Amino acid sequence: MKIAYLKFEASENPNQALADLAQDLLDAGWRVIGTTQTNIPRKDTHKCDMDVRLLPEGAVIRISQNLGPKSRGCQLDPDALEQAVNETMARMDHADILIINKFGKHEALGRGFRQAIADAMAKDIPVLVGTNALNLDAFLEFSDGVAQGLSADELAGWAKGVLAP
Repeated sequence: MKIAYLKFEASENPNQALADLAQDLLDAGWRVIGTTQTNIPRKDTHKCDMDVRLLPEGAVIRISQNLGPKSRGCQLDPDALEQAVNETMARMDHADILIINKFGKHEALGRGFRQAIADAMAKDIPVLVGTNALNLDAFLEFSDGVAQGLSADELAGWAKGVLAP
């Protein structure tokens, strides 16, 4: 199986690293599907708006909801996330690689992009995901321990290796 996850330091920007790789692969002619994420700070709260860019064409879906400046907890809009999942799944038959911005809480609980990742793996499409420490154990269990951890500097080499004829 060709599956990897981005390991990163607190000072690094995993969203930018995945977006840069996706763009480099698209520029090289690879059929990249999935999502990359941009976080946009809000003035009224410490939270941010989360937008995902659908690959390859770049349509943007806001996957966060503004629950107000005093809100606590998850701001994810599950309907918007499912829209991104469905649009990604519709592209699966025309993919060389699947990049998912985050294996997060929804994926850890069996929802979100989990099925898209599983389908790609079943079709031998290489998969690269971002994750965080909170969900890393769930991701490693889901990937049956075969996922390779990569630093941002290793992403391009890994992708070229799994996409090579």
